[in-house]
Amino acid sequence: MPTGEPPPAAIAPRRVCLLTGAGGTLGDTFCRLYAQRYDIVAVCRRRRPRVASQHESFVDPVEPDVDLPENRGQVYIVTADLEQEHEIERIVDIALARFGHVDLLVNNAAYSNWHPQGVVDGTAALRDVDRHFSMNVGVPLRLAVRLAQQSWVREDLTNRARNRNVVNVSSLAGSKLFPHQGQGIYAASKAALNQLTRHLGSEFASFGVRVNAVAPNSFPSIVSTESVARAVVRLDEESVTGRVLVLDADALQPSTPADP
Repeated sequence: MPTGEPPPAAIAPRRVCLLTGAGGTLGDTFCRLYAQRYDIVAVCRRRRPRVASQHESFVDPVEPDVDLPENRGQVYIVTADLEQEHEIERIVDIALARFGHVDLLVNNAAYSNWHPQGVVDGTAALRDVDRHFSMNVGVPLRLAVRLAQQSWVREDLTNRARNRNVVNVSSLAGSKLFPHQGQGIYAASKAALNQLTRHLGSEFASFGVRVNAVAPNSFPSIVSTESVARAVVRLDEESVTGRVLVLDADALQPSTPADP
């Protein structure tokens, strides 16, 4: 008699998440919270997330042969400098070769260098313009486009069935003025990322892929890092596209949508 379990072929594969900035505060938290929910391609520059990966696993010194639940997730570490030529294409190739598909792209890697003395104090701010826009706008764009070209544009029905999407990690600075903090160049790049998110949401809808952003205030000082990670997952689960979801001190619940 049937047991009620679906046959192996009917079991949908786990969702695959391609995550940049995996060694940073949010990337590390996301991997630790959701490594058993997603198969994660964790892109790092120097630091690695504190999770089991193909490089290392956790061992109980008292019972070294015990199977620890922390080792059951799949986090696949990829070391890359996203500012270098051809690294974007290499990462997409690795992710597709390792897991065969990507369901969620989280563009979390960013560059931030504030200029408290203002943009007219010397040339430091002017020197930083290209890097801010390259990392905070160009890299998310190139990753989304290359992943679409390599996979998504040919998989319309599968994209819709698996609710595939992109979540860009923006900032409240992209829509709110914080005077006297020297965030002008950084804030402009995040504002550009917000508008890019809306446009990609419109364009990628033609092949069934959603694009949204989460825009938190400073974390973990004002907004908890866990709430930002939960907001990313919530956007992954929903059907909305083109939204910039703001997380601020007076709206800590990810369910509060505010689209500047």
